[in-house]
Amino acid sequence: MGRQWLHAKRAIVNLKKGQTVGKLVKEITVAAKLGGADPEANARLHAALEKARKASVTREAIERAIAKGAGVGGDKAHLDHVVFEGYAPHKVPVIVECMTDNHQRLTPEIRVLFKKGVLGNAGSNKFLFDHVGLVEAHHPDAAADPEAAAIEAGANDFEPLTHAQNDDIPEGARGARFVTERSAVHAVSVWLKQHGWRVVTAELGYVAKTYPELDEAARAEVGEFLQELSDHDDVQRVWAAVK
Repeated sequence: MGRQWLHAKRAIVNLKKGQTVGKLVKEITVAAKLGGADPEANARLHAALEKARKASVTREAIERAIAKGAGVGGDKAHLDHVVFEGYAPHKVPVIVECMTDNHQRLTPEIRVLFKKGVLGNAGSNKFLFDHVGLVEAHHPDAAADPEAAAIEAGANDFEPLTHAQNDDIPEGARGARFVTERSAVHAVSVWLKQHGWRVVTAELGYVAKTYPELDEAARAEVGEFLQELSDHDDVQRVWAAVK
C-alpha cells in the first residue's frame, strides 16, 4: 500500500487545521458583531484575536472578519445565533450554541448529529445550567493565587485550569477559570490583564448545576458525541454537564 496512510493522515490534519481557522475567523466576526471592533473594549474579541494569532491566522483574514462583524465596508455579517438543547448519551444535558447564515440547513444537520442522543424542545434543559460570564486565563508565575485574583477582579468564583483541560494554558503556568456575572466579563478580563494574567477566553456561557456519574466507557462515549458536535462548522460552543 506504500505510503497512502501517510497522505491520508496529512489530509486529516490539514482538514482539522482548516476547520480550526474557519471557526476562529467566525468567532472574530461574532465577537466584533456583539461587542464592537475595538479589542481593548471587547474582551471576547481580544481573546479571539490571541487564539487566531497563535493559530497563524493571517492578518488579512483577521481584519476582514472584524470588518464584517462590525459592519464596516460592504461585507456585513448576516449570522443568526441559534441554540439547541438536548441530551448526550447517558442523559448528559447539553446546550449547543451555533452561528449560522442558513438556519434551514443547520437544523437537520444538528438533528443527524444527535442520533446518539436526544434533541429537546426549546427551553428543555437550560434550567439545569447557570448562565454566567466565563473568563479563562493563565499567569506565568505558578505561585500566583487565583482565589485572591478572583476576589480582587470581582469574579464570583474560580476553579483551577490546567494544560490538560485547555491547551491554551501553557504547561507550568497557573491557569484558572473565573466565573462572573454576565455583565462583568469585560471588567474582570481587564483587571486580570492589568495584573499579569493572560486572558484566553472571555464570554458568556453555561455551567452545569450538577454532573451525572459516568464510568470510563460512558465518559468516552459522551466525549465522542460532544466532539462530533464541536466539529460542525456552525457550532461555536458546546456546553455539557460533564467534567
